[in-house]
Amino acid sequence: MKFLDGGWLVKEGYEIDYPVHVYATRETANELTLFAPFRYIGDKGATLDGGMMTVELSSPHENVIGVKLYHHKGQINHGPNFELHKANPSVSIVNEEETAVFHSGDLKAIVSKTAPYEIRFEKDGKVLTSSKPRGQAYIRDTRINQAYISEQLSIDVGEMVYGLGERFTNFVKNGQTVDMWNADGGTGTEQAYKNIPFYMSNRGYGVFVNSPKKVSYEIGSEKVSRVQFSVPGEEMEYYIVAGDTMKDVLDNYTTLTGKPSLPPAWSFGLWMSTSFLTDYDEATVNHFVDGMIERDIPLEVFHFDCLWMEEYEWVNFEWDKRTFPDPENMLARLKEKGLKICVWINPYVGQKSKLFDEGMEKGYFIKRENGDVWQWDKWQAGVAIIDFTNPEAVEWYQGHLSRLMDMGVDSFKTDFGERIPTDAVYHDGSDPYRMHNYYAQLYNQIVFDLLEEKRGKNEAVLFARSATAGGQKFPVHWGGDSTSDYPSMAESLRAGLSFGMSGFGYWSHDIGGFEEGCTPDLYKRWTQFGLLSSHSRYHGSKEYKVPWIYDDEAVDVTREFTKLKLRLMPYLMNQAVKATKGIPMMRSMVLEFPEDLSTHTLDRQYMLGDSLLVAPIFNDKGDVSFYVPEGRWTNYLTNEVLDGGRWYQENHDYMSLPLLARPNSLIIEGAVDNQAEYDYAKDVTVHVFELEDGKTVEETMVDTKGQTVGTVKVSRQSDKITVDSSGINGLSVLLRNIKDIQSVENGEQSVTETGTLIKATSDSLTVSI
Repeated sequence: MKFLDGGWLVKEGYEIDYPVHVYATRETANELTLFAPFRYIGDKGATLDGGMMTVELSSPHENVIGVKLYHHKGQINHGPNFELHKANPSVSIVNEEETAVFHSGDLKAIVSKTAPYEIRFEKDGKVLTSSKPRGQAYIRDTRINQAYISEQLSIDVGEMVYGLGERFTNFVKNGQTVDMWNADGGTGTEQAYKNIPFYMSNRGYGVFVNSPKKVSYEIGSEKVSRVQFSVPGEEMEYYIVAGDTMKDVLDNYTTLTGKPSLPPAWSFGLWMSTSFLTDYDEATVNHFVDGMIERDIPLEVFHFDCLWMEEYEWVNFEWDKRTFPDPENMLARLKEKGLKICVWINPYVGQKSKLFDEGMEKGYFIKRENGDVWQWDKWQAGVAIIDFTNPEAVEWYQGHLSRLMDMGVDSFKTDFGERIPTDAVYHDGSDPYRMHNYYAQLYNQIVFDLLEEKRGKNEAVLFARSATAGGQKFPVHWGGDSTSDYPSMAESLRAGLSFGMSGFGYWSHDIGGFEEGCTPDLYKRWTQFGLLSSHSRYHGSKEYKVPWIYDDEAVDVTREFTKLKLRLMPYLMNQAVKATKGIPMMRSMVLEFPEDLSTHTLDRQYMLGDSLLVAPIFNDKGDVSFYVPEGRWTNYLTNEVLDGGRWYQENHDYMSLPLLARPNSLIIEGAVDNQAEYDYAKDVTVHVFELEDGKTVEETMVDTKGQTVGTVKVSRQSDKITVDSSGINGLSVLLRNIKDIQSVENGEQSVTETGTLIKATSDSLTVSI
């Protein structure tokens, strides 16, 4: 939200006060409070008839400093509020006449108390960002009698800002106006399903605004050298989050707001959907499932979208008897084929649903101020919205889901949750304005908690569309309603990378696009991208998304990349465990290579975990341009070696794309390519890429629950490569692009097209090259 008219004037209708200097302070063992009046106080008489900004500095964790600004403190906070996980770190406060220093870990807030007042945030002697004079502000819109608190933090030369949720606009947010307001706007606008009031800077810090309200950001767009953020009301709190690396910043941020949960191993396999408005019944479902089996395409999850229930009645939690007359036995038959089952739900009840009268009578819906049920005709006629602040309504909703789980349902697609009104009354008295964004958190949490309760820890997984800060605790999320074209495929990737920079570990998208118009070419290219994402699902609106309706080659591409992903499960599951620290599986290049300035704007390629670079192809010619960081990288599919530190232009058929293994990396493949859950430490092949002299690389082996079961360590000294392993039952080592072997101790060697394969006969082996 913009308040200024250029560099000197204020927009008509606004009045602005800025703190001028710190007149007084108050400190405790772990908090420093600044009292900063809106005019200079030269004598005690000047304290009369004037306001001030009160600024509280605190620290919930080392290297995180909270800044709370308020004008009038007496407003009632009706909630909801983000759940923050606070510790009690040791802080130091040095409060002198002209300056004050608040110190947490390696992060300092240095306050210039005399005019001009400012707060400078430093880590290890380096300024990260500053609240400059006239940065903090108390603003009034006199036309509507609305107050705002605003802050401006400095942007340095060359500084770039990322994150703020799943955003489909430019990956680098500089120059954008961004409002935190969940909306059902598709993937092609500035609206977002998942607004997260946290941004990251390539200077190695992040800023989290602790408010579910409509936080409005002007990122170099109100004042070019500032990030401005404002919230309506009389107070605002934000946190400066520091770390030695950008990954550390994400780790510290998710320590505060919650760590991503580990999804079940089976969720990383291929999901197939009925699609949205297609005609389908049990015969259609069996045709899809059996068609995948006949074509040797491993399928892990089958998803039933909205029309598993009768139209006009979403939700009633009852299978439509016209198309699914025997759902229990149908699900049993599908599960006999090794499938997990997902069904679509939303937090609304259409007036035609049999559940409507019960929910109305028992007070399970949000209401209008006069006590009426809040209803409208968008989506379903006379639709009402579940009031998840009512414990009885939660129990009622979960009870219906529990019954479906007892039938055999394993997961729920928690769709919608964005169109939440602000003129509503909640059971617990929550502020409806704050609830608009926060509603998604309650919705996803109550479903996730039920799944975890009934299936066990690390067996719960959603397919969620809406989210707010903290929603990373309830994975997985997907990118919403994309169109079926290359620009939408690219904007989906941008959004996923921004989402990962916002603390979320896992992400998916509709392979082939959601809307109509997917071509065979687009289907095959999006399939490559989709199966090199953390989670992979075919889904559409009015079109089926099974591969054989496109062409025979689409079947081959789907089979090839599905089996590749399943073989990579030992590597991917290890990366999934790392994501529980807040480091996304799909990482922007700047997150992995912040020291390489060429990566700072890249948004058409990404790292899948630590060691695989993926550059999807976004055109029907097969042409792709991509950047390779320093070192010798190997195409995982073709074995071609590329020297880094430069751009490449290549052309690929549908069976290949730039999928590059990082130098000095180990990629562990399993022996199974027909399911996602198996023994990841049995009969594995460790692919070794461009191991440099003097280097040692170690990887951890985990099981399907994410528990460590083994390790592999590979070292090179001159012409000797040693491999040490533990916990592995059947180890082979493939030295990529090395074919001239002098000798092998404790192993049997054979030469392949891609290098030398050594079957270990011991936990340790030595290779002379």
